[in-house]
Amino acid sequence: MLDVQNIRQDFPILNRTVNGKPLIYFDNAATSQTPQQVIDVIVDYYSNYNANIHRGVHSLSQEATDAYEQSRLKIQNHFNAKHSHEIIYTAGTTHGINLVANGFSSLLKKGDEVIVSALEHHSNIVPWQMLCERTGASLKVIPMNDHGELILSEYEALLNDNTKLVFVNHISNALGTINPIEKIIEKAHAVGAAVLVDGAQSCPHIKPDVQALDVDFYVCSAHKMCGPTGVGMLYGKEAWLNKLPPYQGGGEMIAEVSFEKTTYAGLPHKFEAGTPNICGGIAFGAALDYMNSISFDAIANYENELLDYGTSELLKIEGLKIYGTAKEKTSVISFNVGNIHPYDIGTILDKMGIAVRTGHHCAQPIMDFYKIPGTVRASFMFYNTKEEIDTFITALKKAVMMLS
Repeated sequence: MLDVQNIRQDFPILNRTVNGKPLIYFDNAATSQTPQQVIDVIVDYYSNYNANIHRGVHSLSQEATDAYEQSRLKIQNHFNAKHSHEIIYTAGTTHGINLVANGFSSLLKKGDEVIVSALEHHSNIVPWQMLCERTGASLKVIPMNDHGELILSEYEALLNDNTKLVFVNHISNALGTINPIEKIIEKAHAVGAAVLVDGAQSCPHIKPDVQALDVDFYVCSAHKMCGPTGVGMLYGKEAWLNKLPPYQGGGEMIAEVSFEKTTYAGLPHKFEAGTPNICGGIAFGAALDYMNSISFDAIANYENELLDYGTSELLKIEGLKIYGTAKEKTSVISFNVGNIHPYDIGTILDKMGIAVRTGHHCAQPIMDFYKIPGTVRASFMFYNTKEEIDTFITALKKAVMMLS
């Protein structure tokens, strides 16, 4: 059982007020808050050993390099990658997806097919559209049903010998649906296709085991896991990463350079050109330490309680409709109330100190499916409480009365 009140003391921002009201932060699917333990690691880096890594012989550089590479080992251990060099530091989920999409530009040809799901964030749609434009490959879409679940029979019908890549999120950012990625990966591998899983929304709530999943690529961002912005992780199977060409040229990703020819460094440096977000990488490891100290099992159980409680309380409001009612989902509730525009609800809630997300959530195809402009999205994290949900419900009712 989580000691939530004690955990909340780790997050300084939860003590502030917004518009004269205590902050209630329900926009965790966009970015999570950062505990003092991670903030301290960031301050310590810039206060005590700020230096560039890998190339320096002086003490500060060696200290920074050791901390950065120790963090890579923490990420490897957390995701259970076979090798540390299968962990590539990125600027975030979107960067990781684009790195893979760029690499496959040289591996695909006209007649090849790639598959995405109807539940994807724009960052897991647009790079593949661009890839298809470059290569002549065609893009297929796994459809969804009214509950926000992928129709697996339709997915199986799309698979064939021309399928080269499948891209799917682990959890939908707009609906909270947990996709059956084990089955999706197994079916794709049966026809020889590689699979990339967007784990941006799953990693704050689930501890993925990339070897058990047998996934080819897995991407996530630190800022949704109590870490800093501007840093993330691409896991790739060693064999696949060796097949892909470098994404960017520059320092660190080279073995030897002459004006006649350049040879590239081995993994992981082949994909890590230039000075990285050193402090961000170190803090990413600290964020994983923090979340693991709480336990992902405990986090999942508690957040499911919040989801069930929030769902039941919201459904008591007349005219409220929840989008995304999958049997398997996590702590995201997207909803509208009657014909009230979600932006108007979000604006009034902000006046009451409550942060929610409004709009299409970078998932316009989902909104088009439901024929709506967007939703109000409340997303929970393990530092949220049922009392906050009660306050949110009261404020929402006031907002609906004002706007009706």
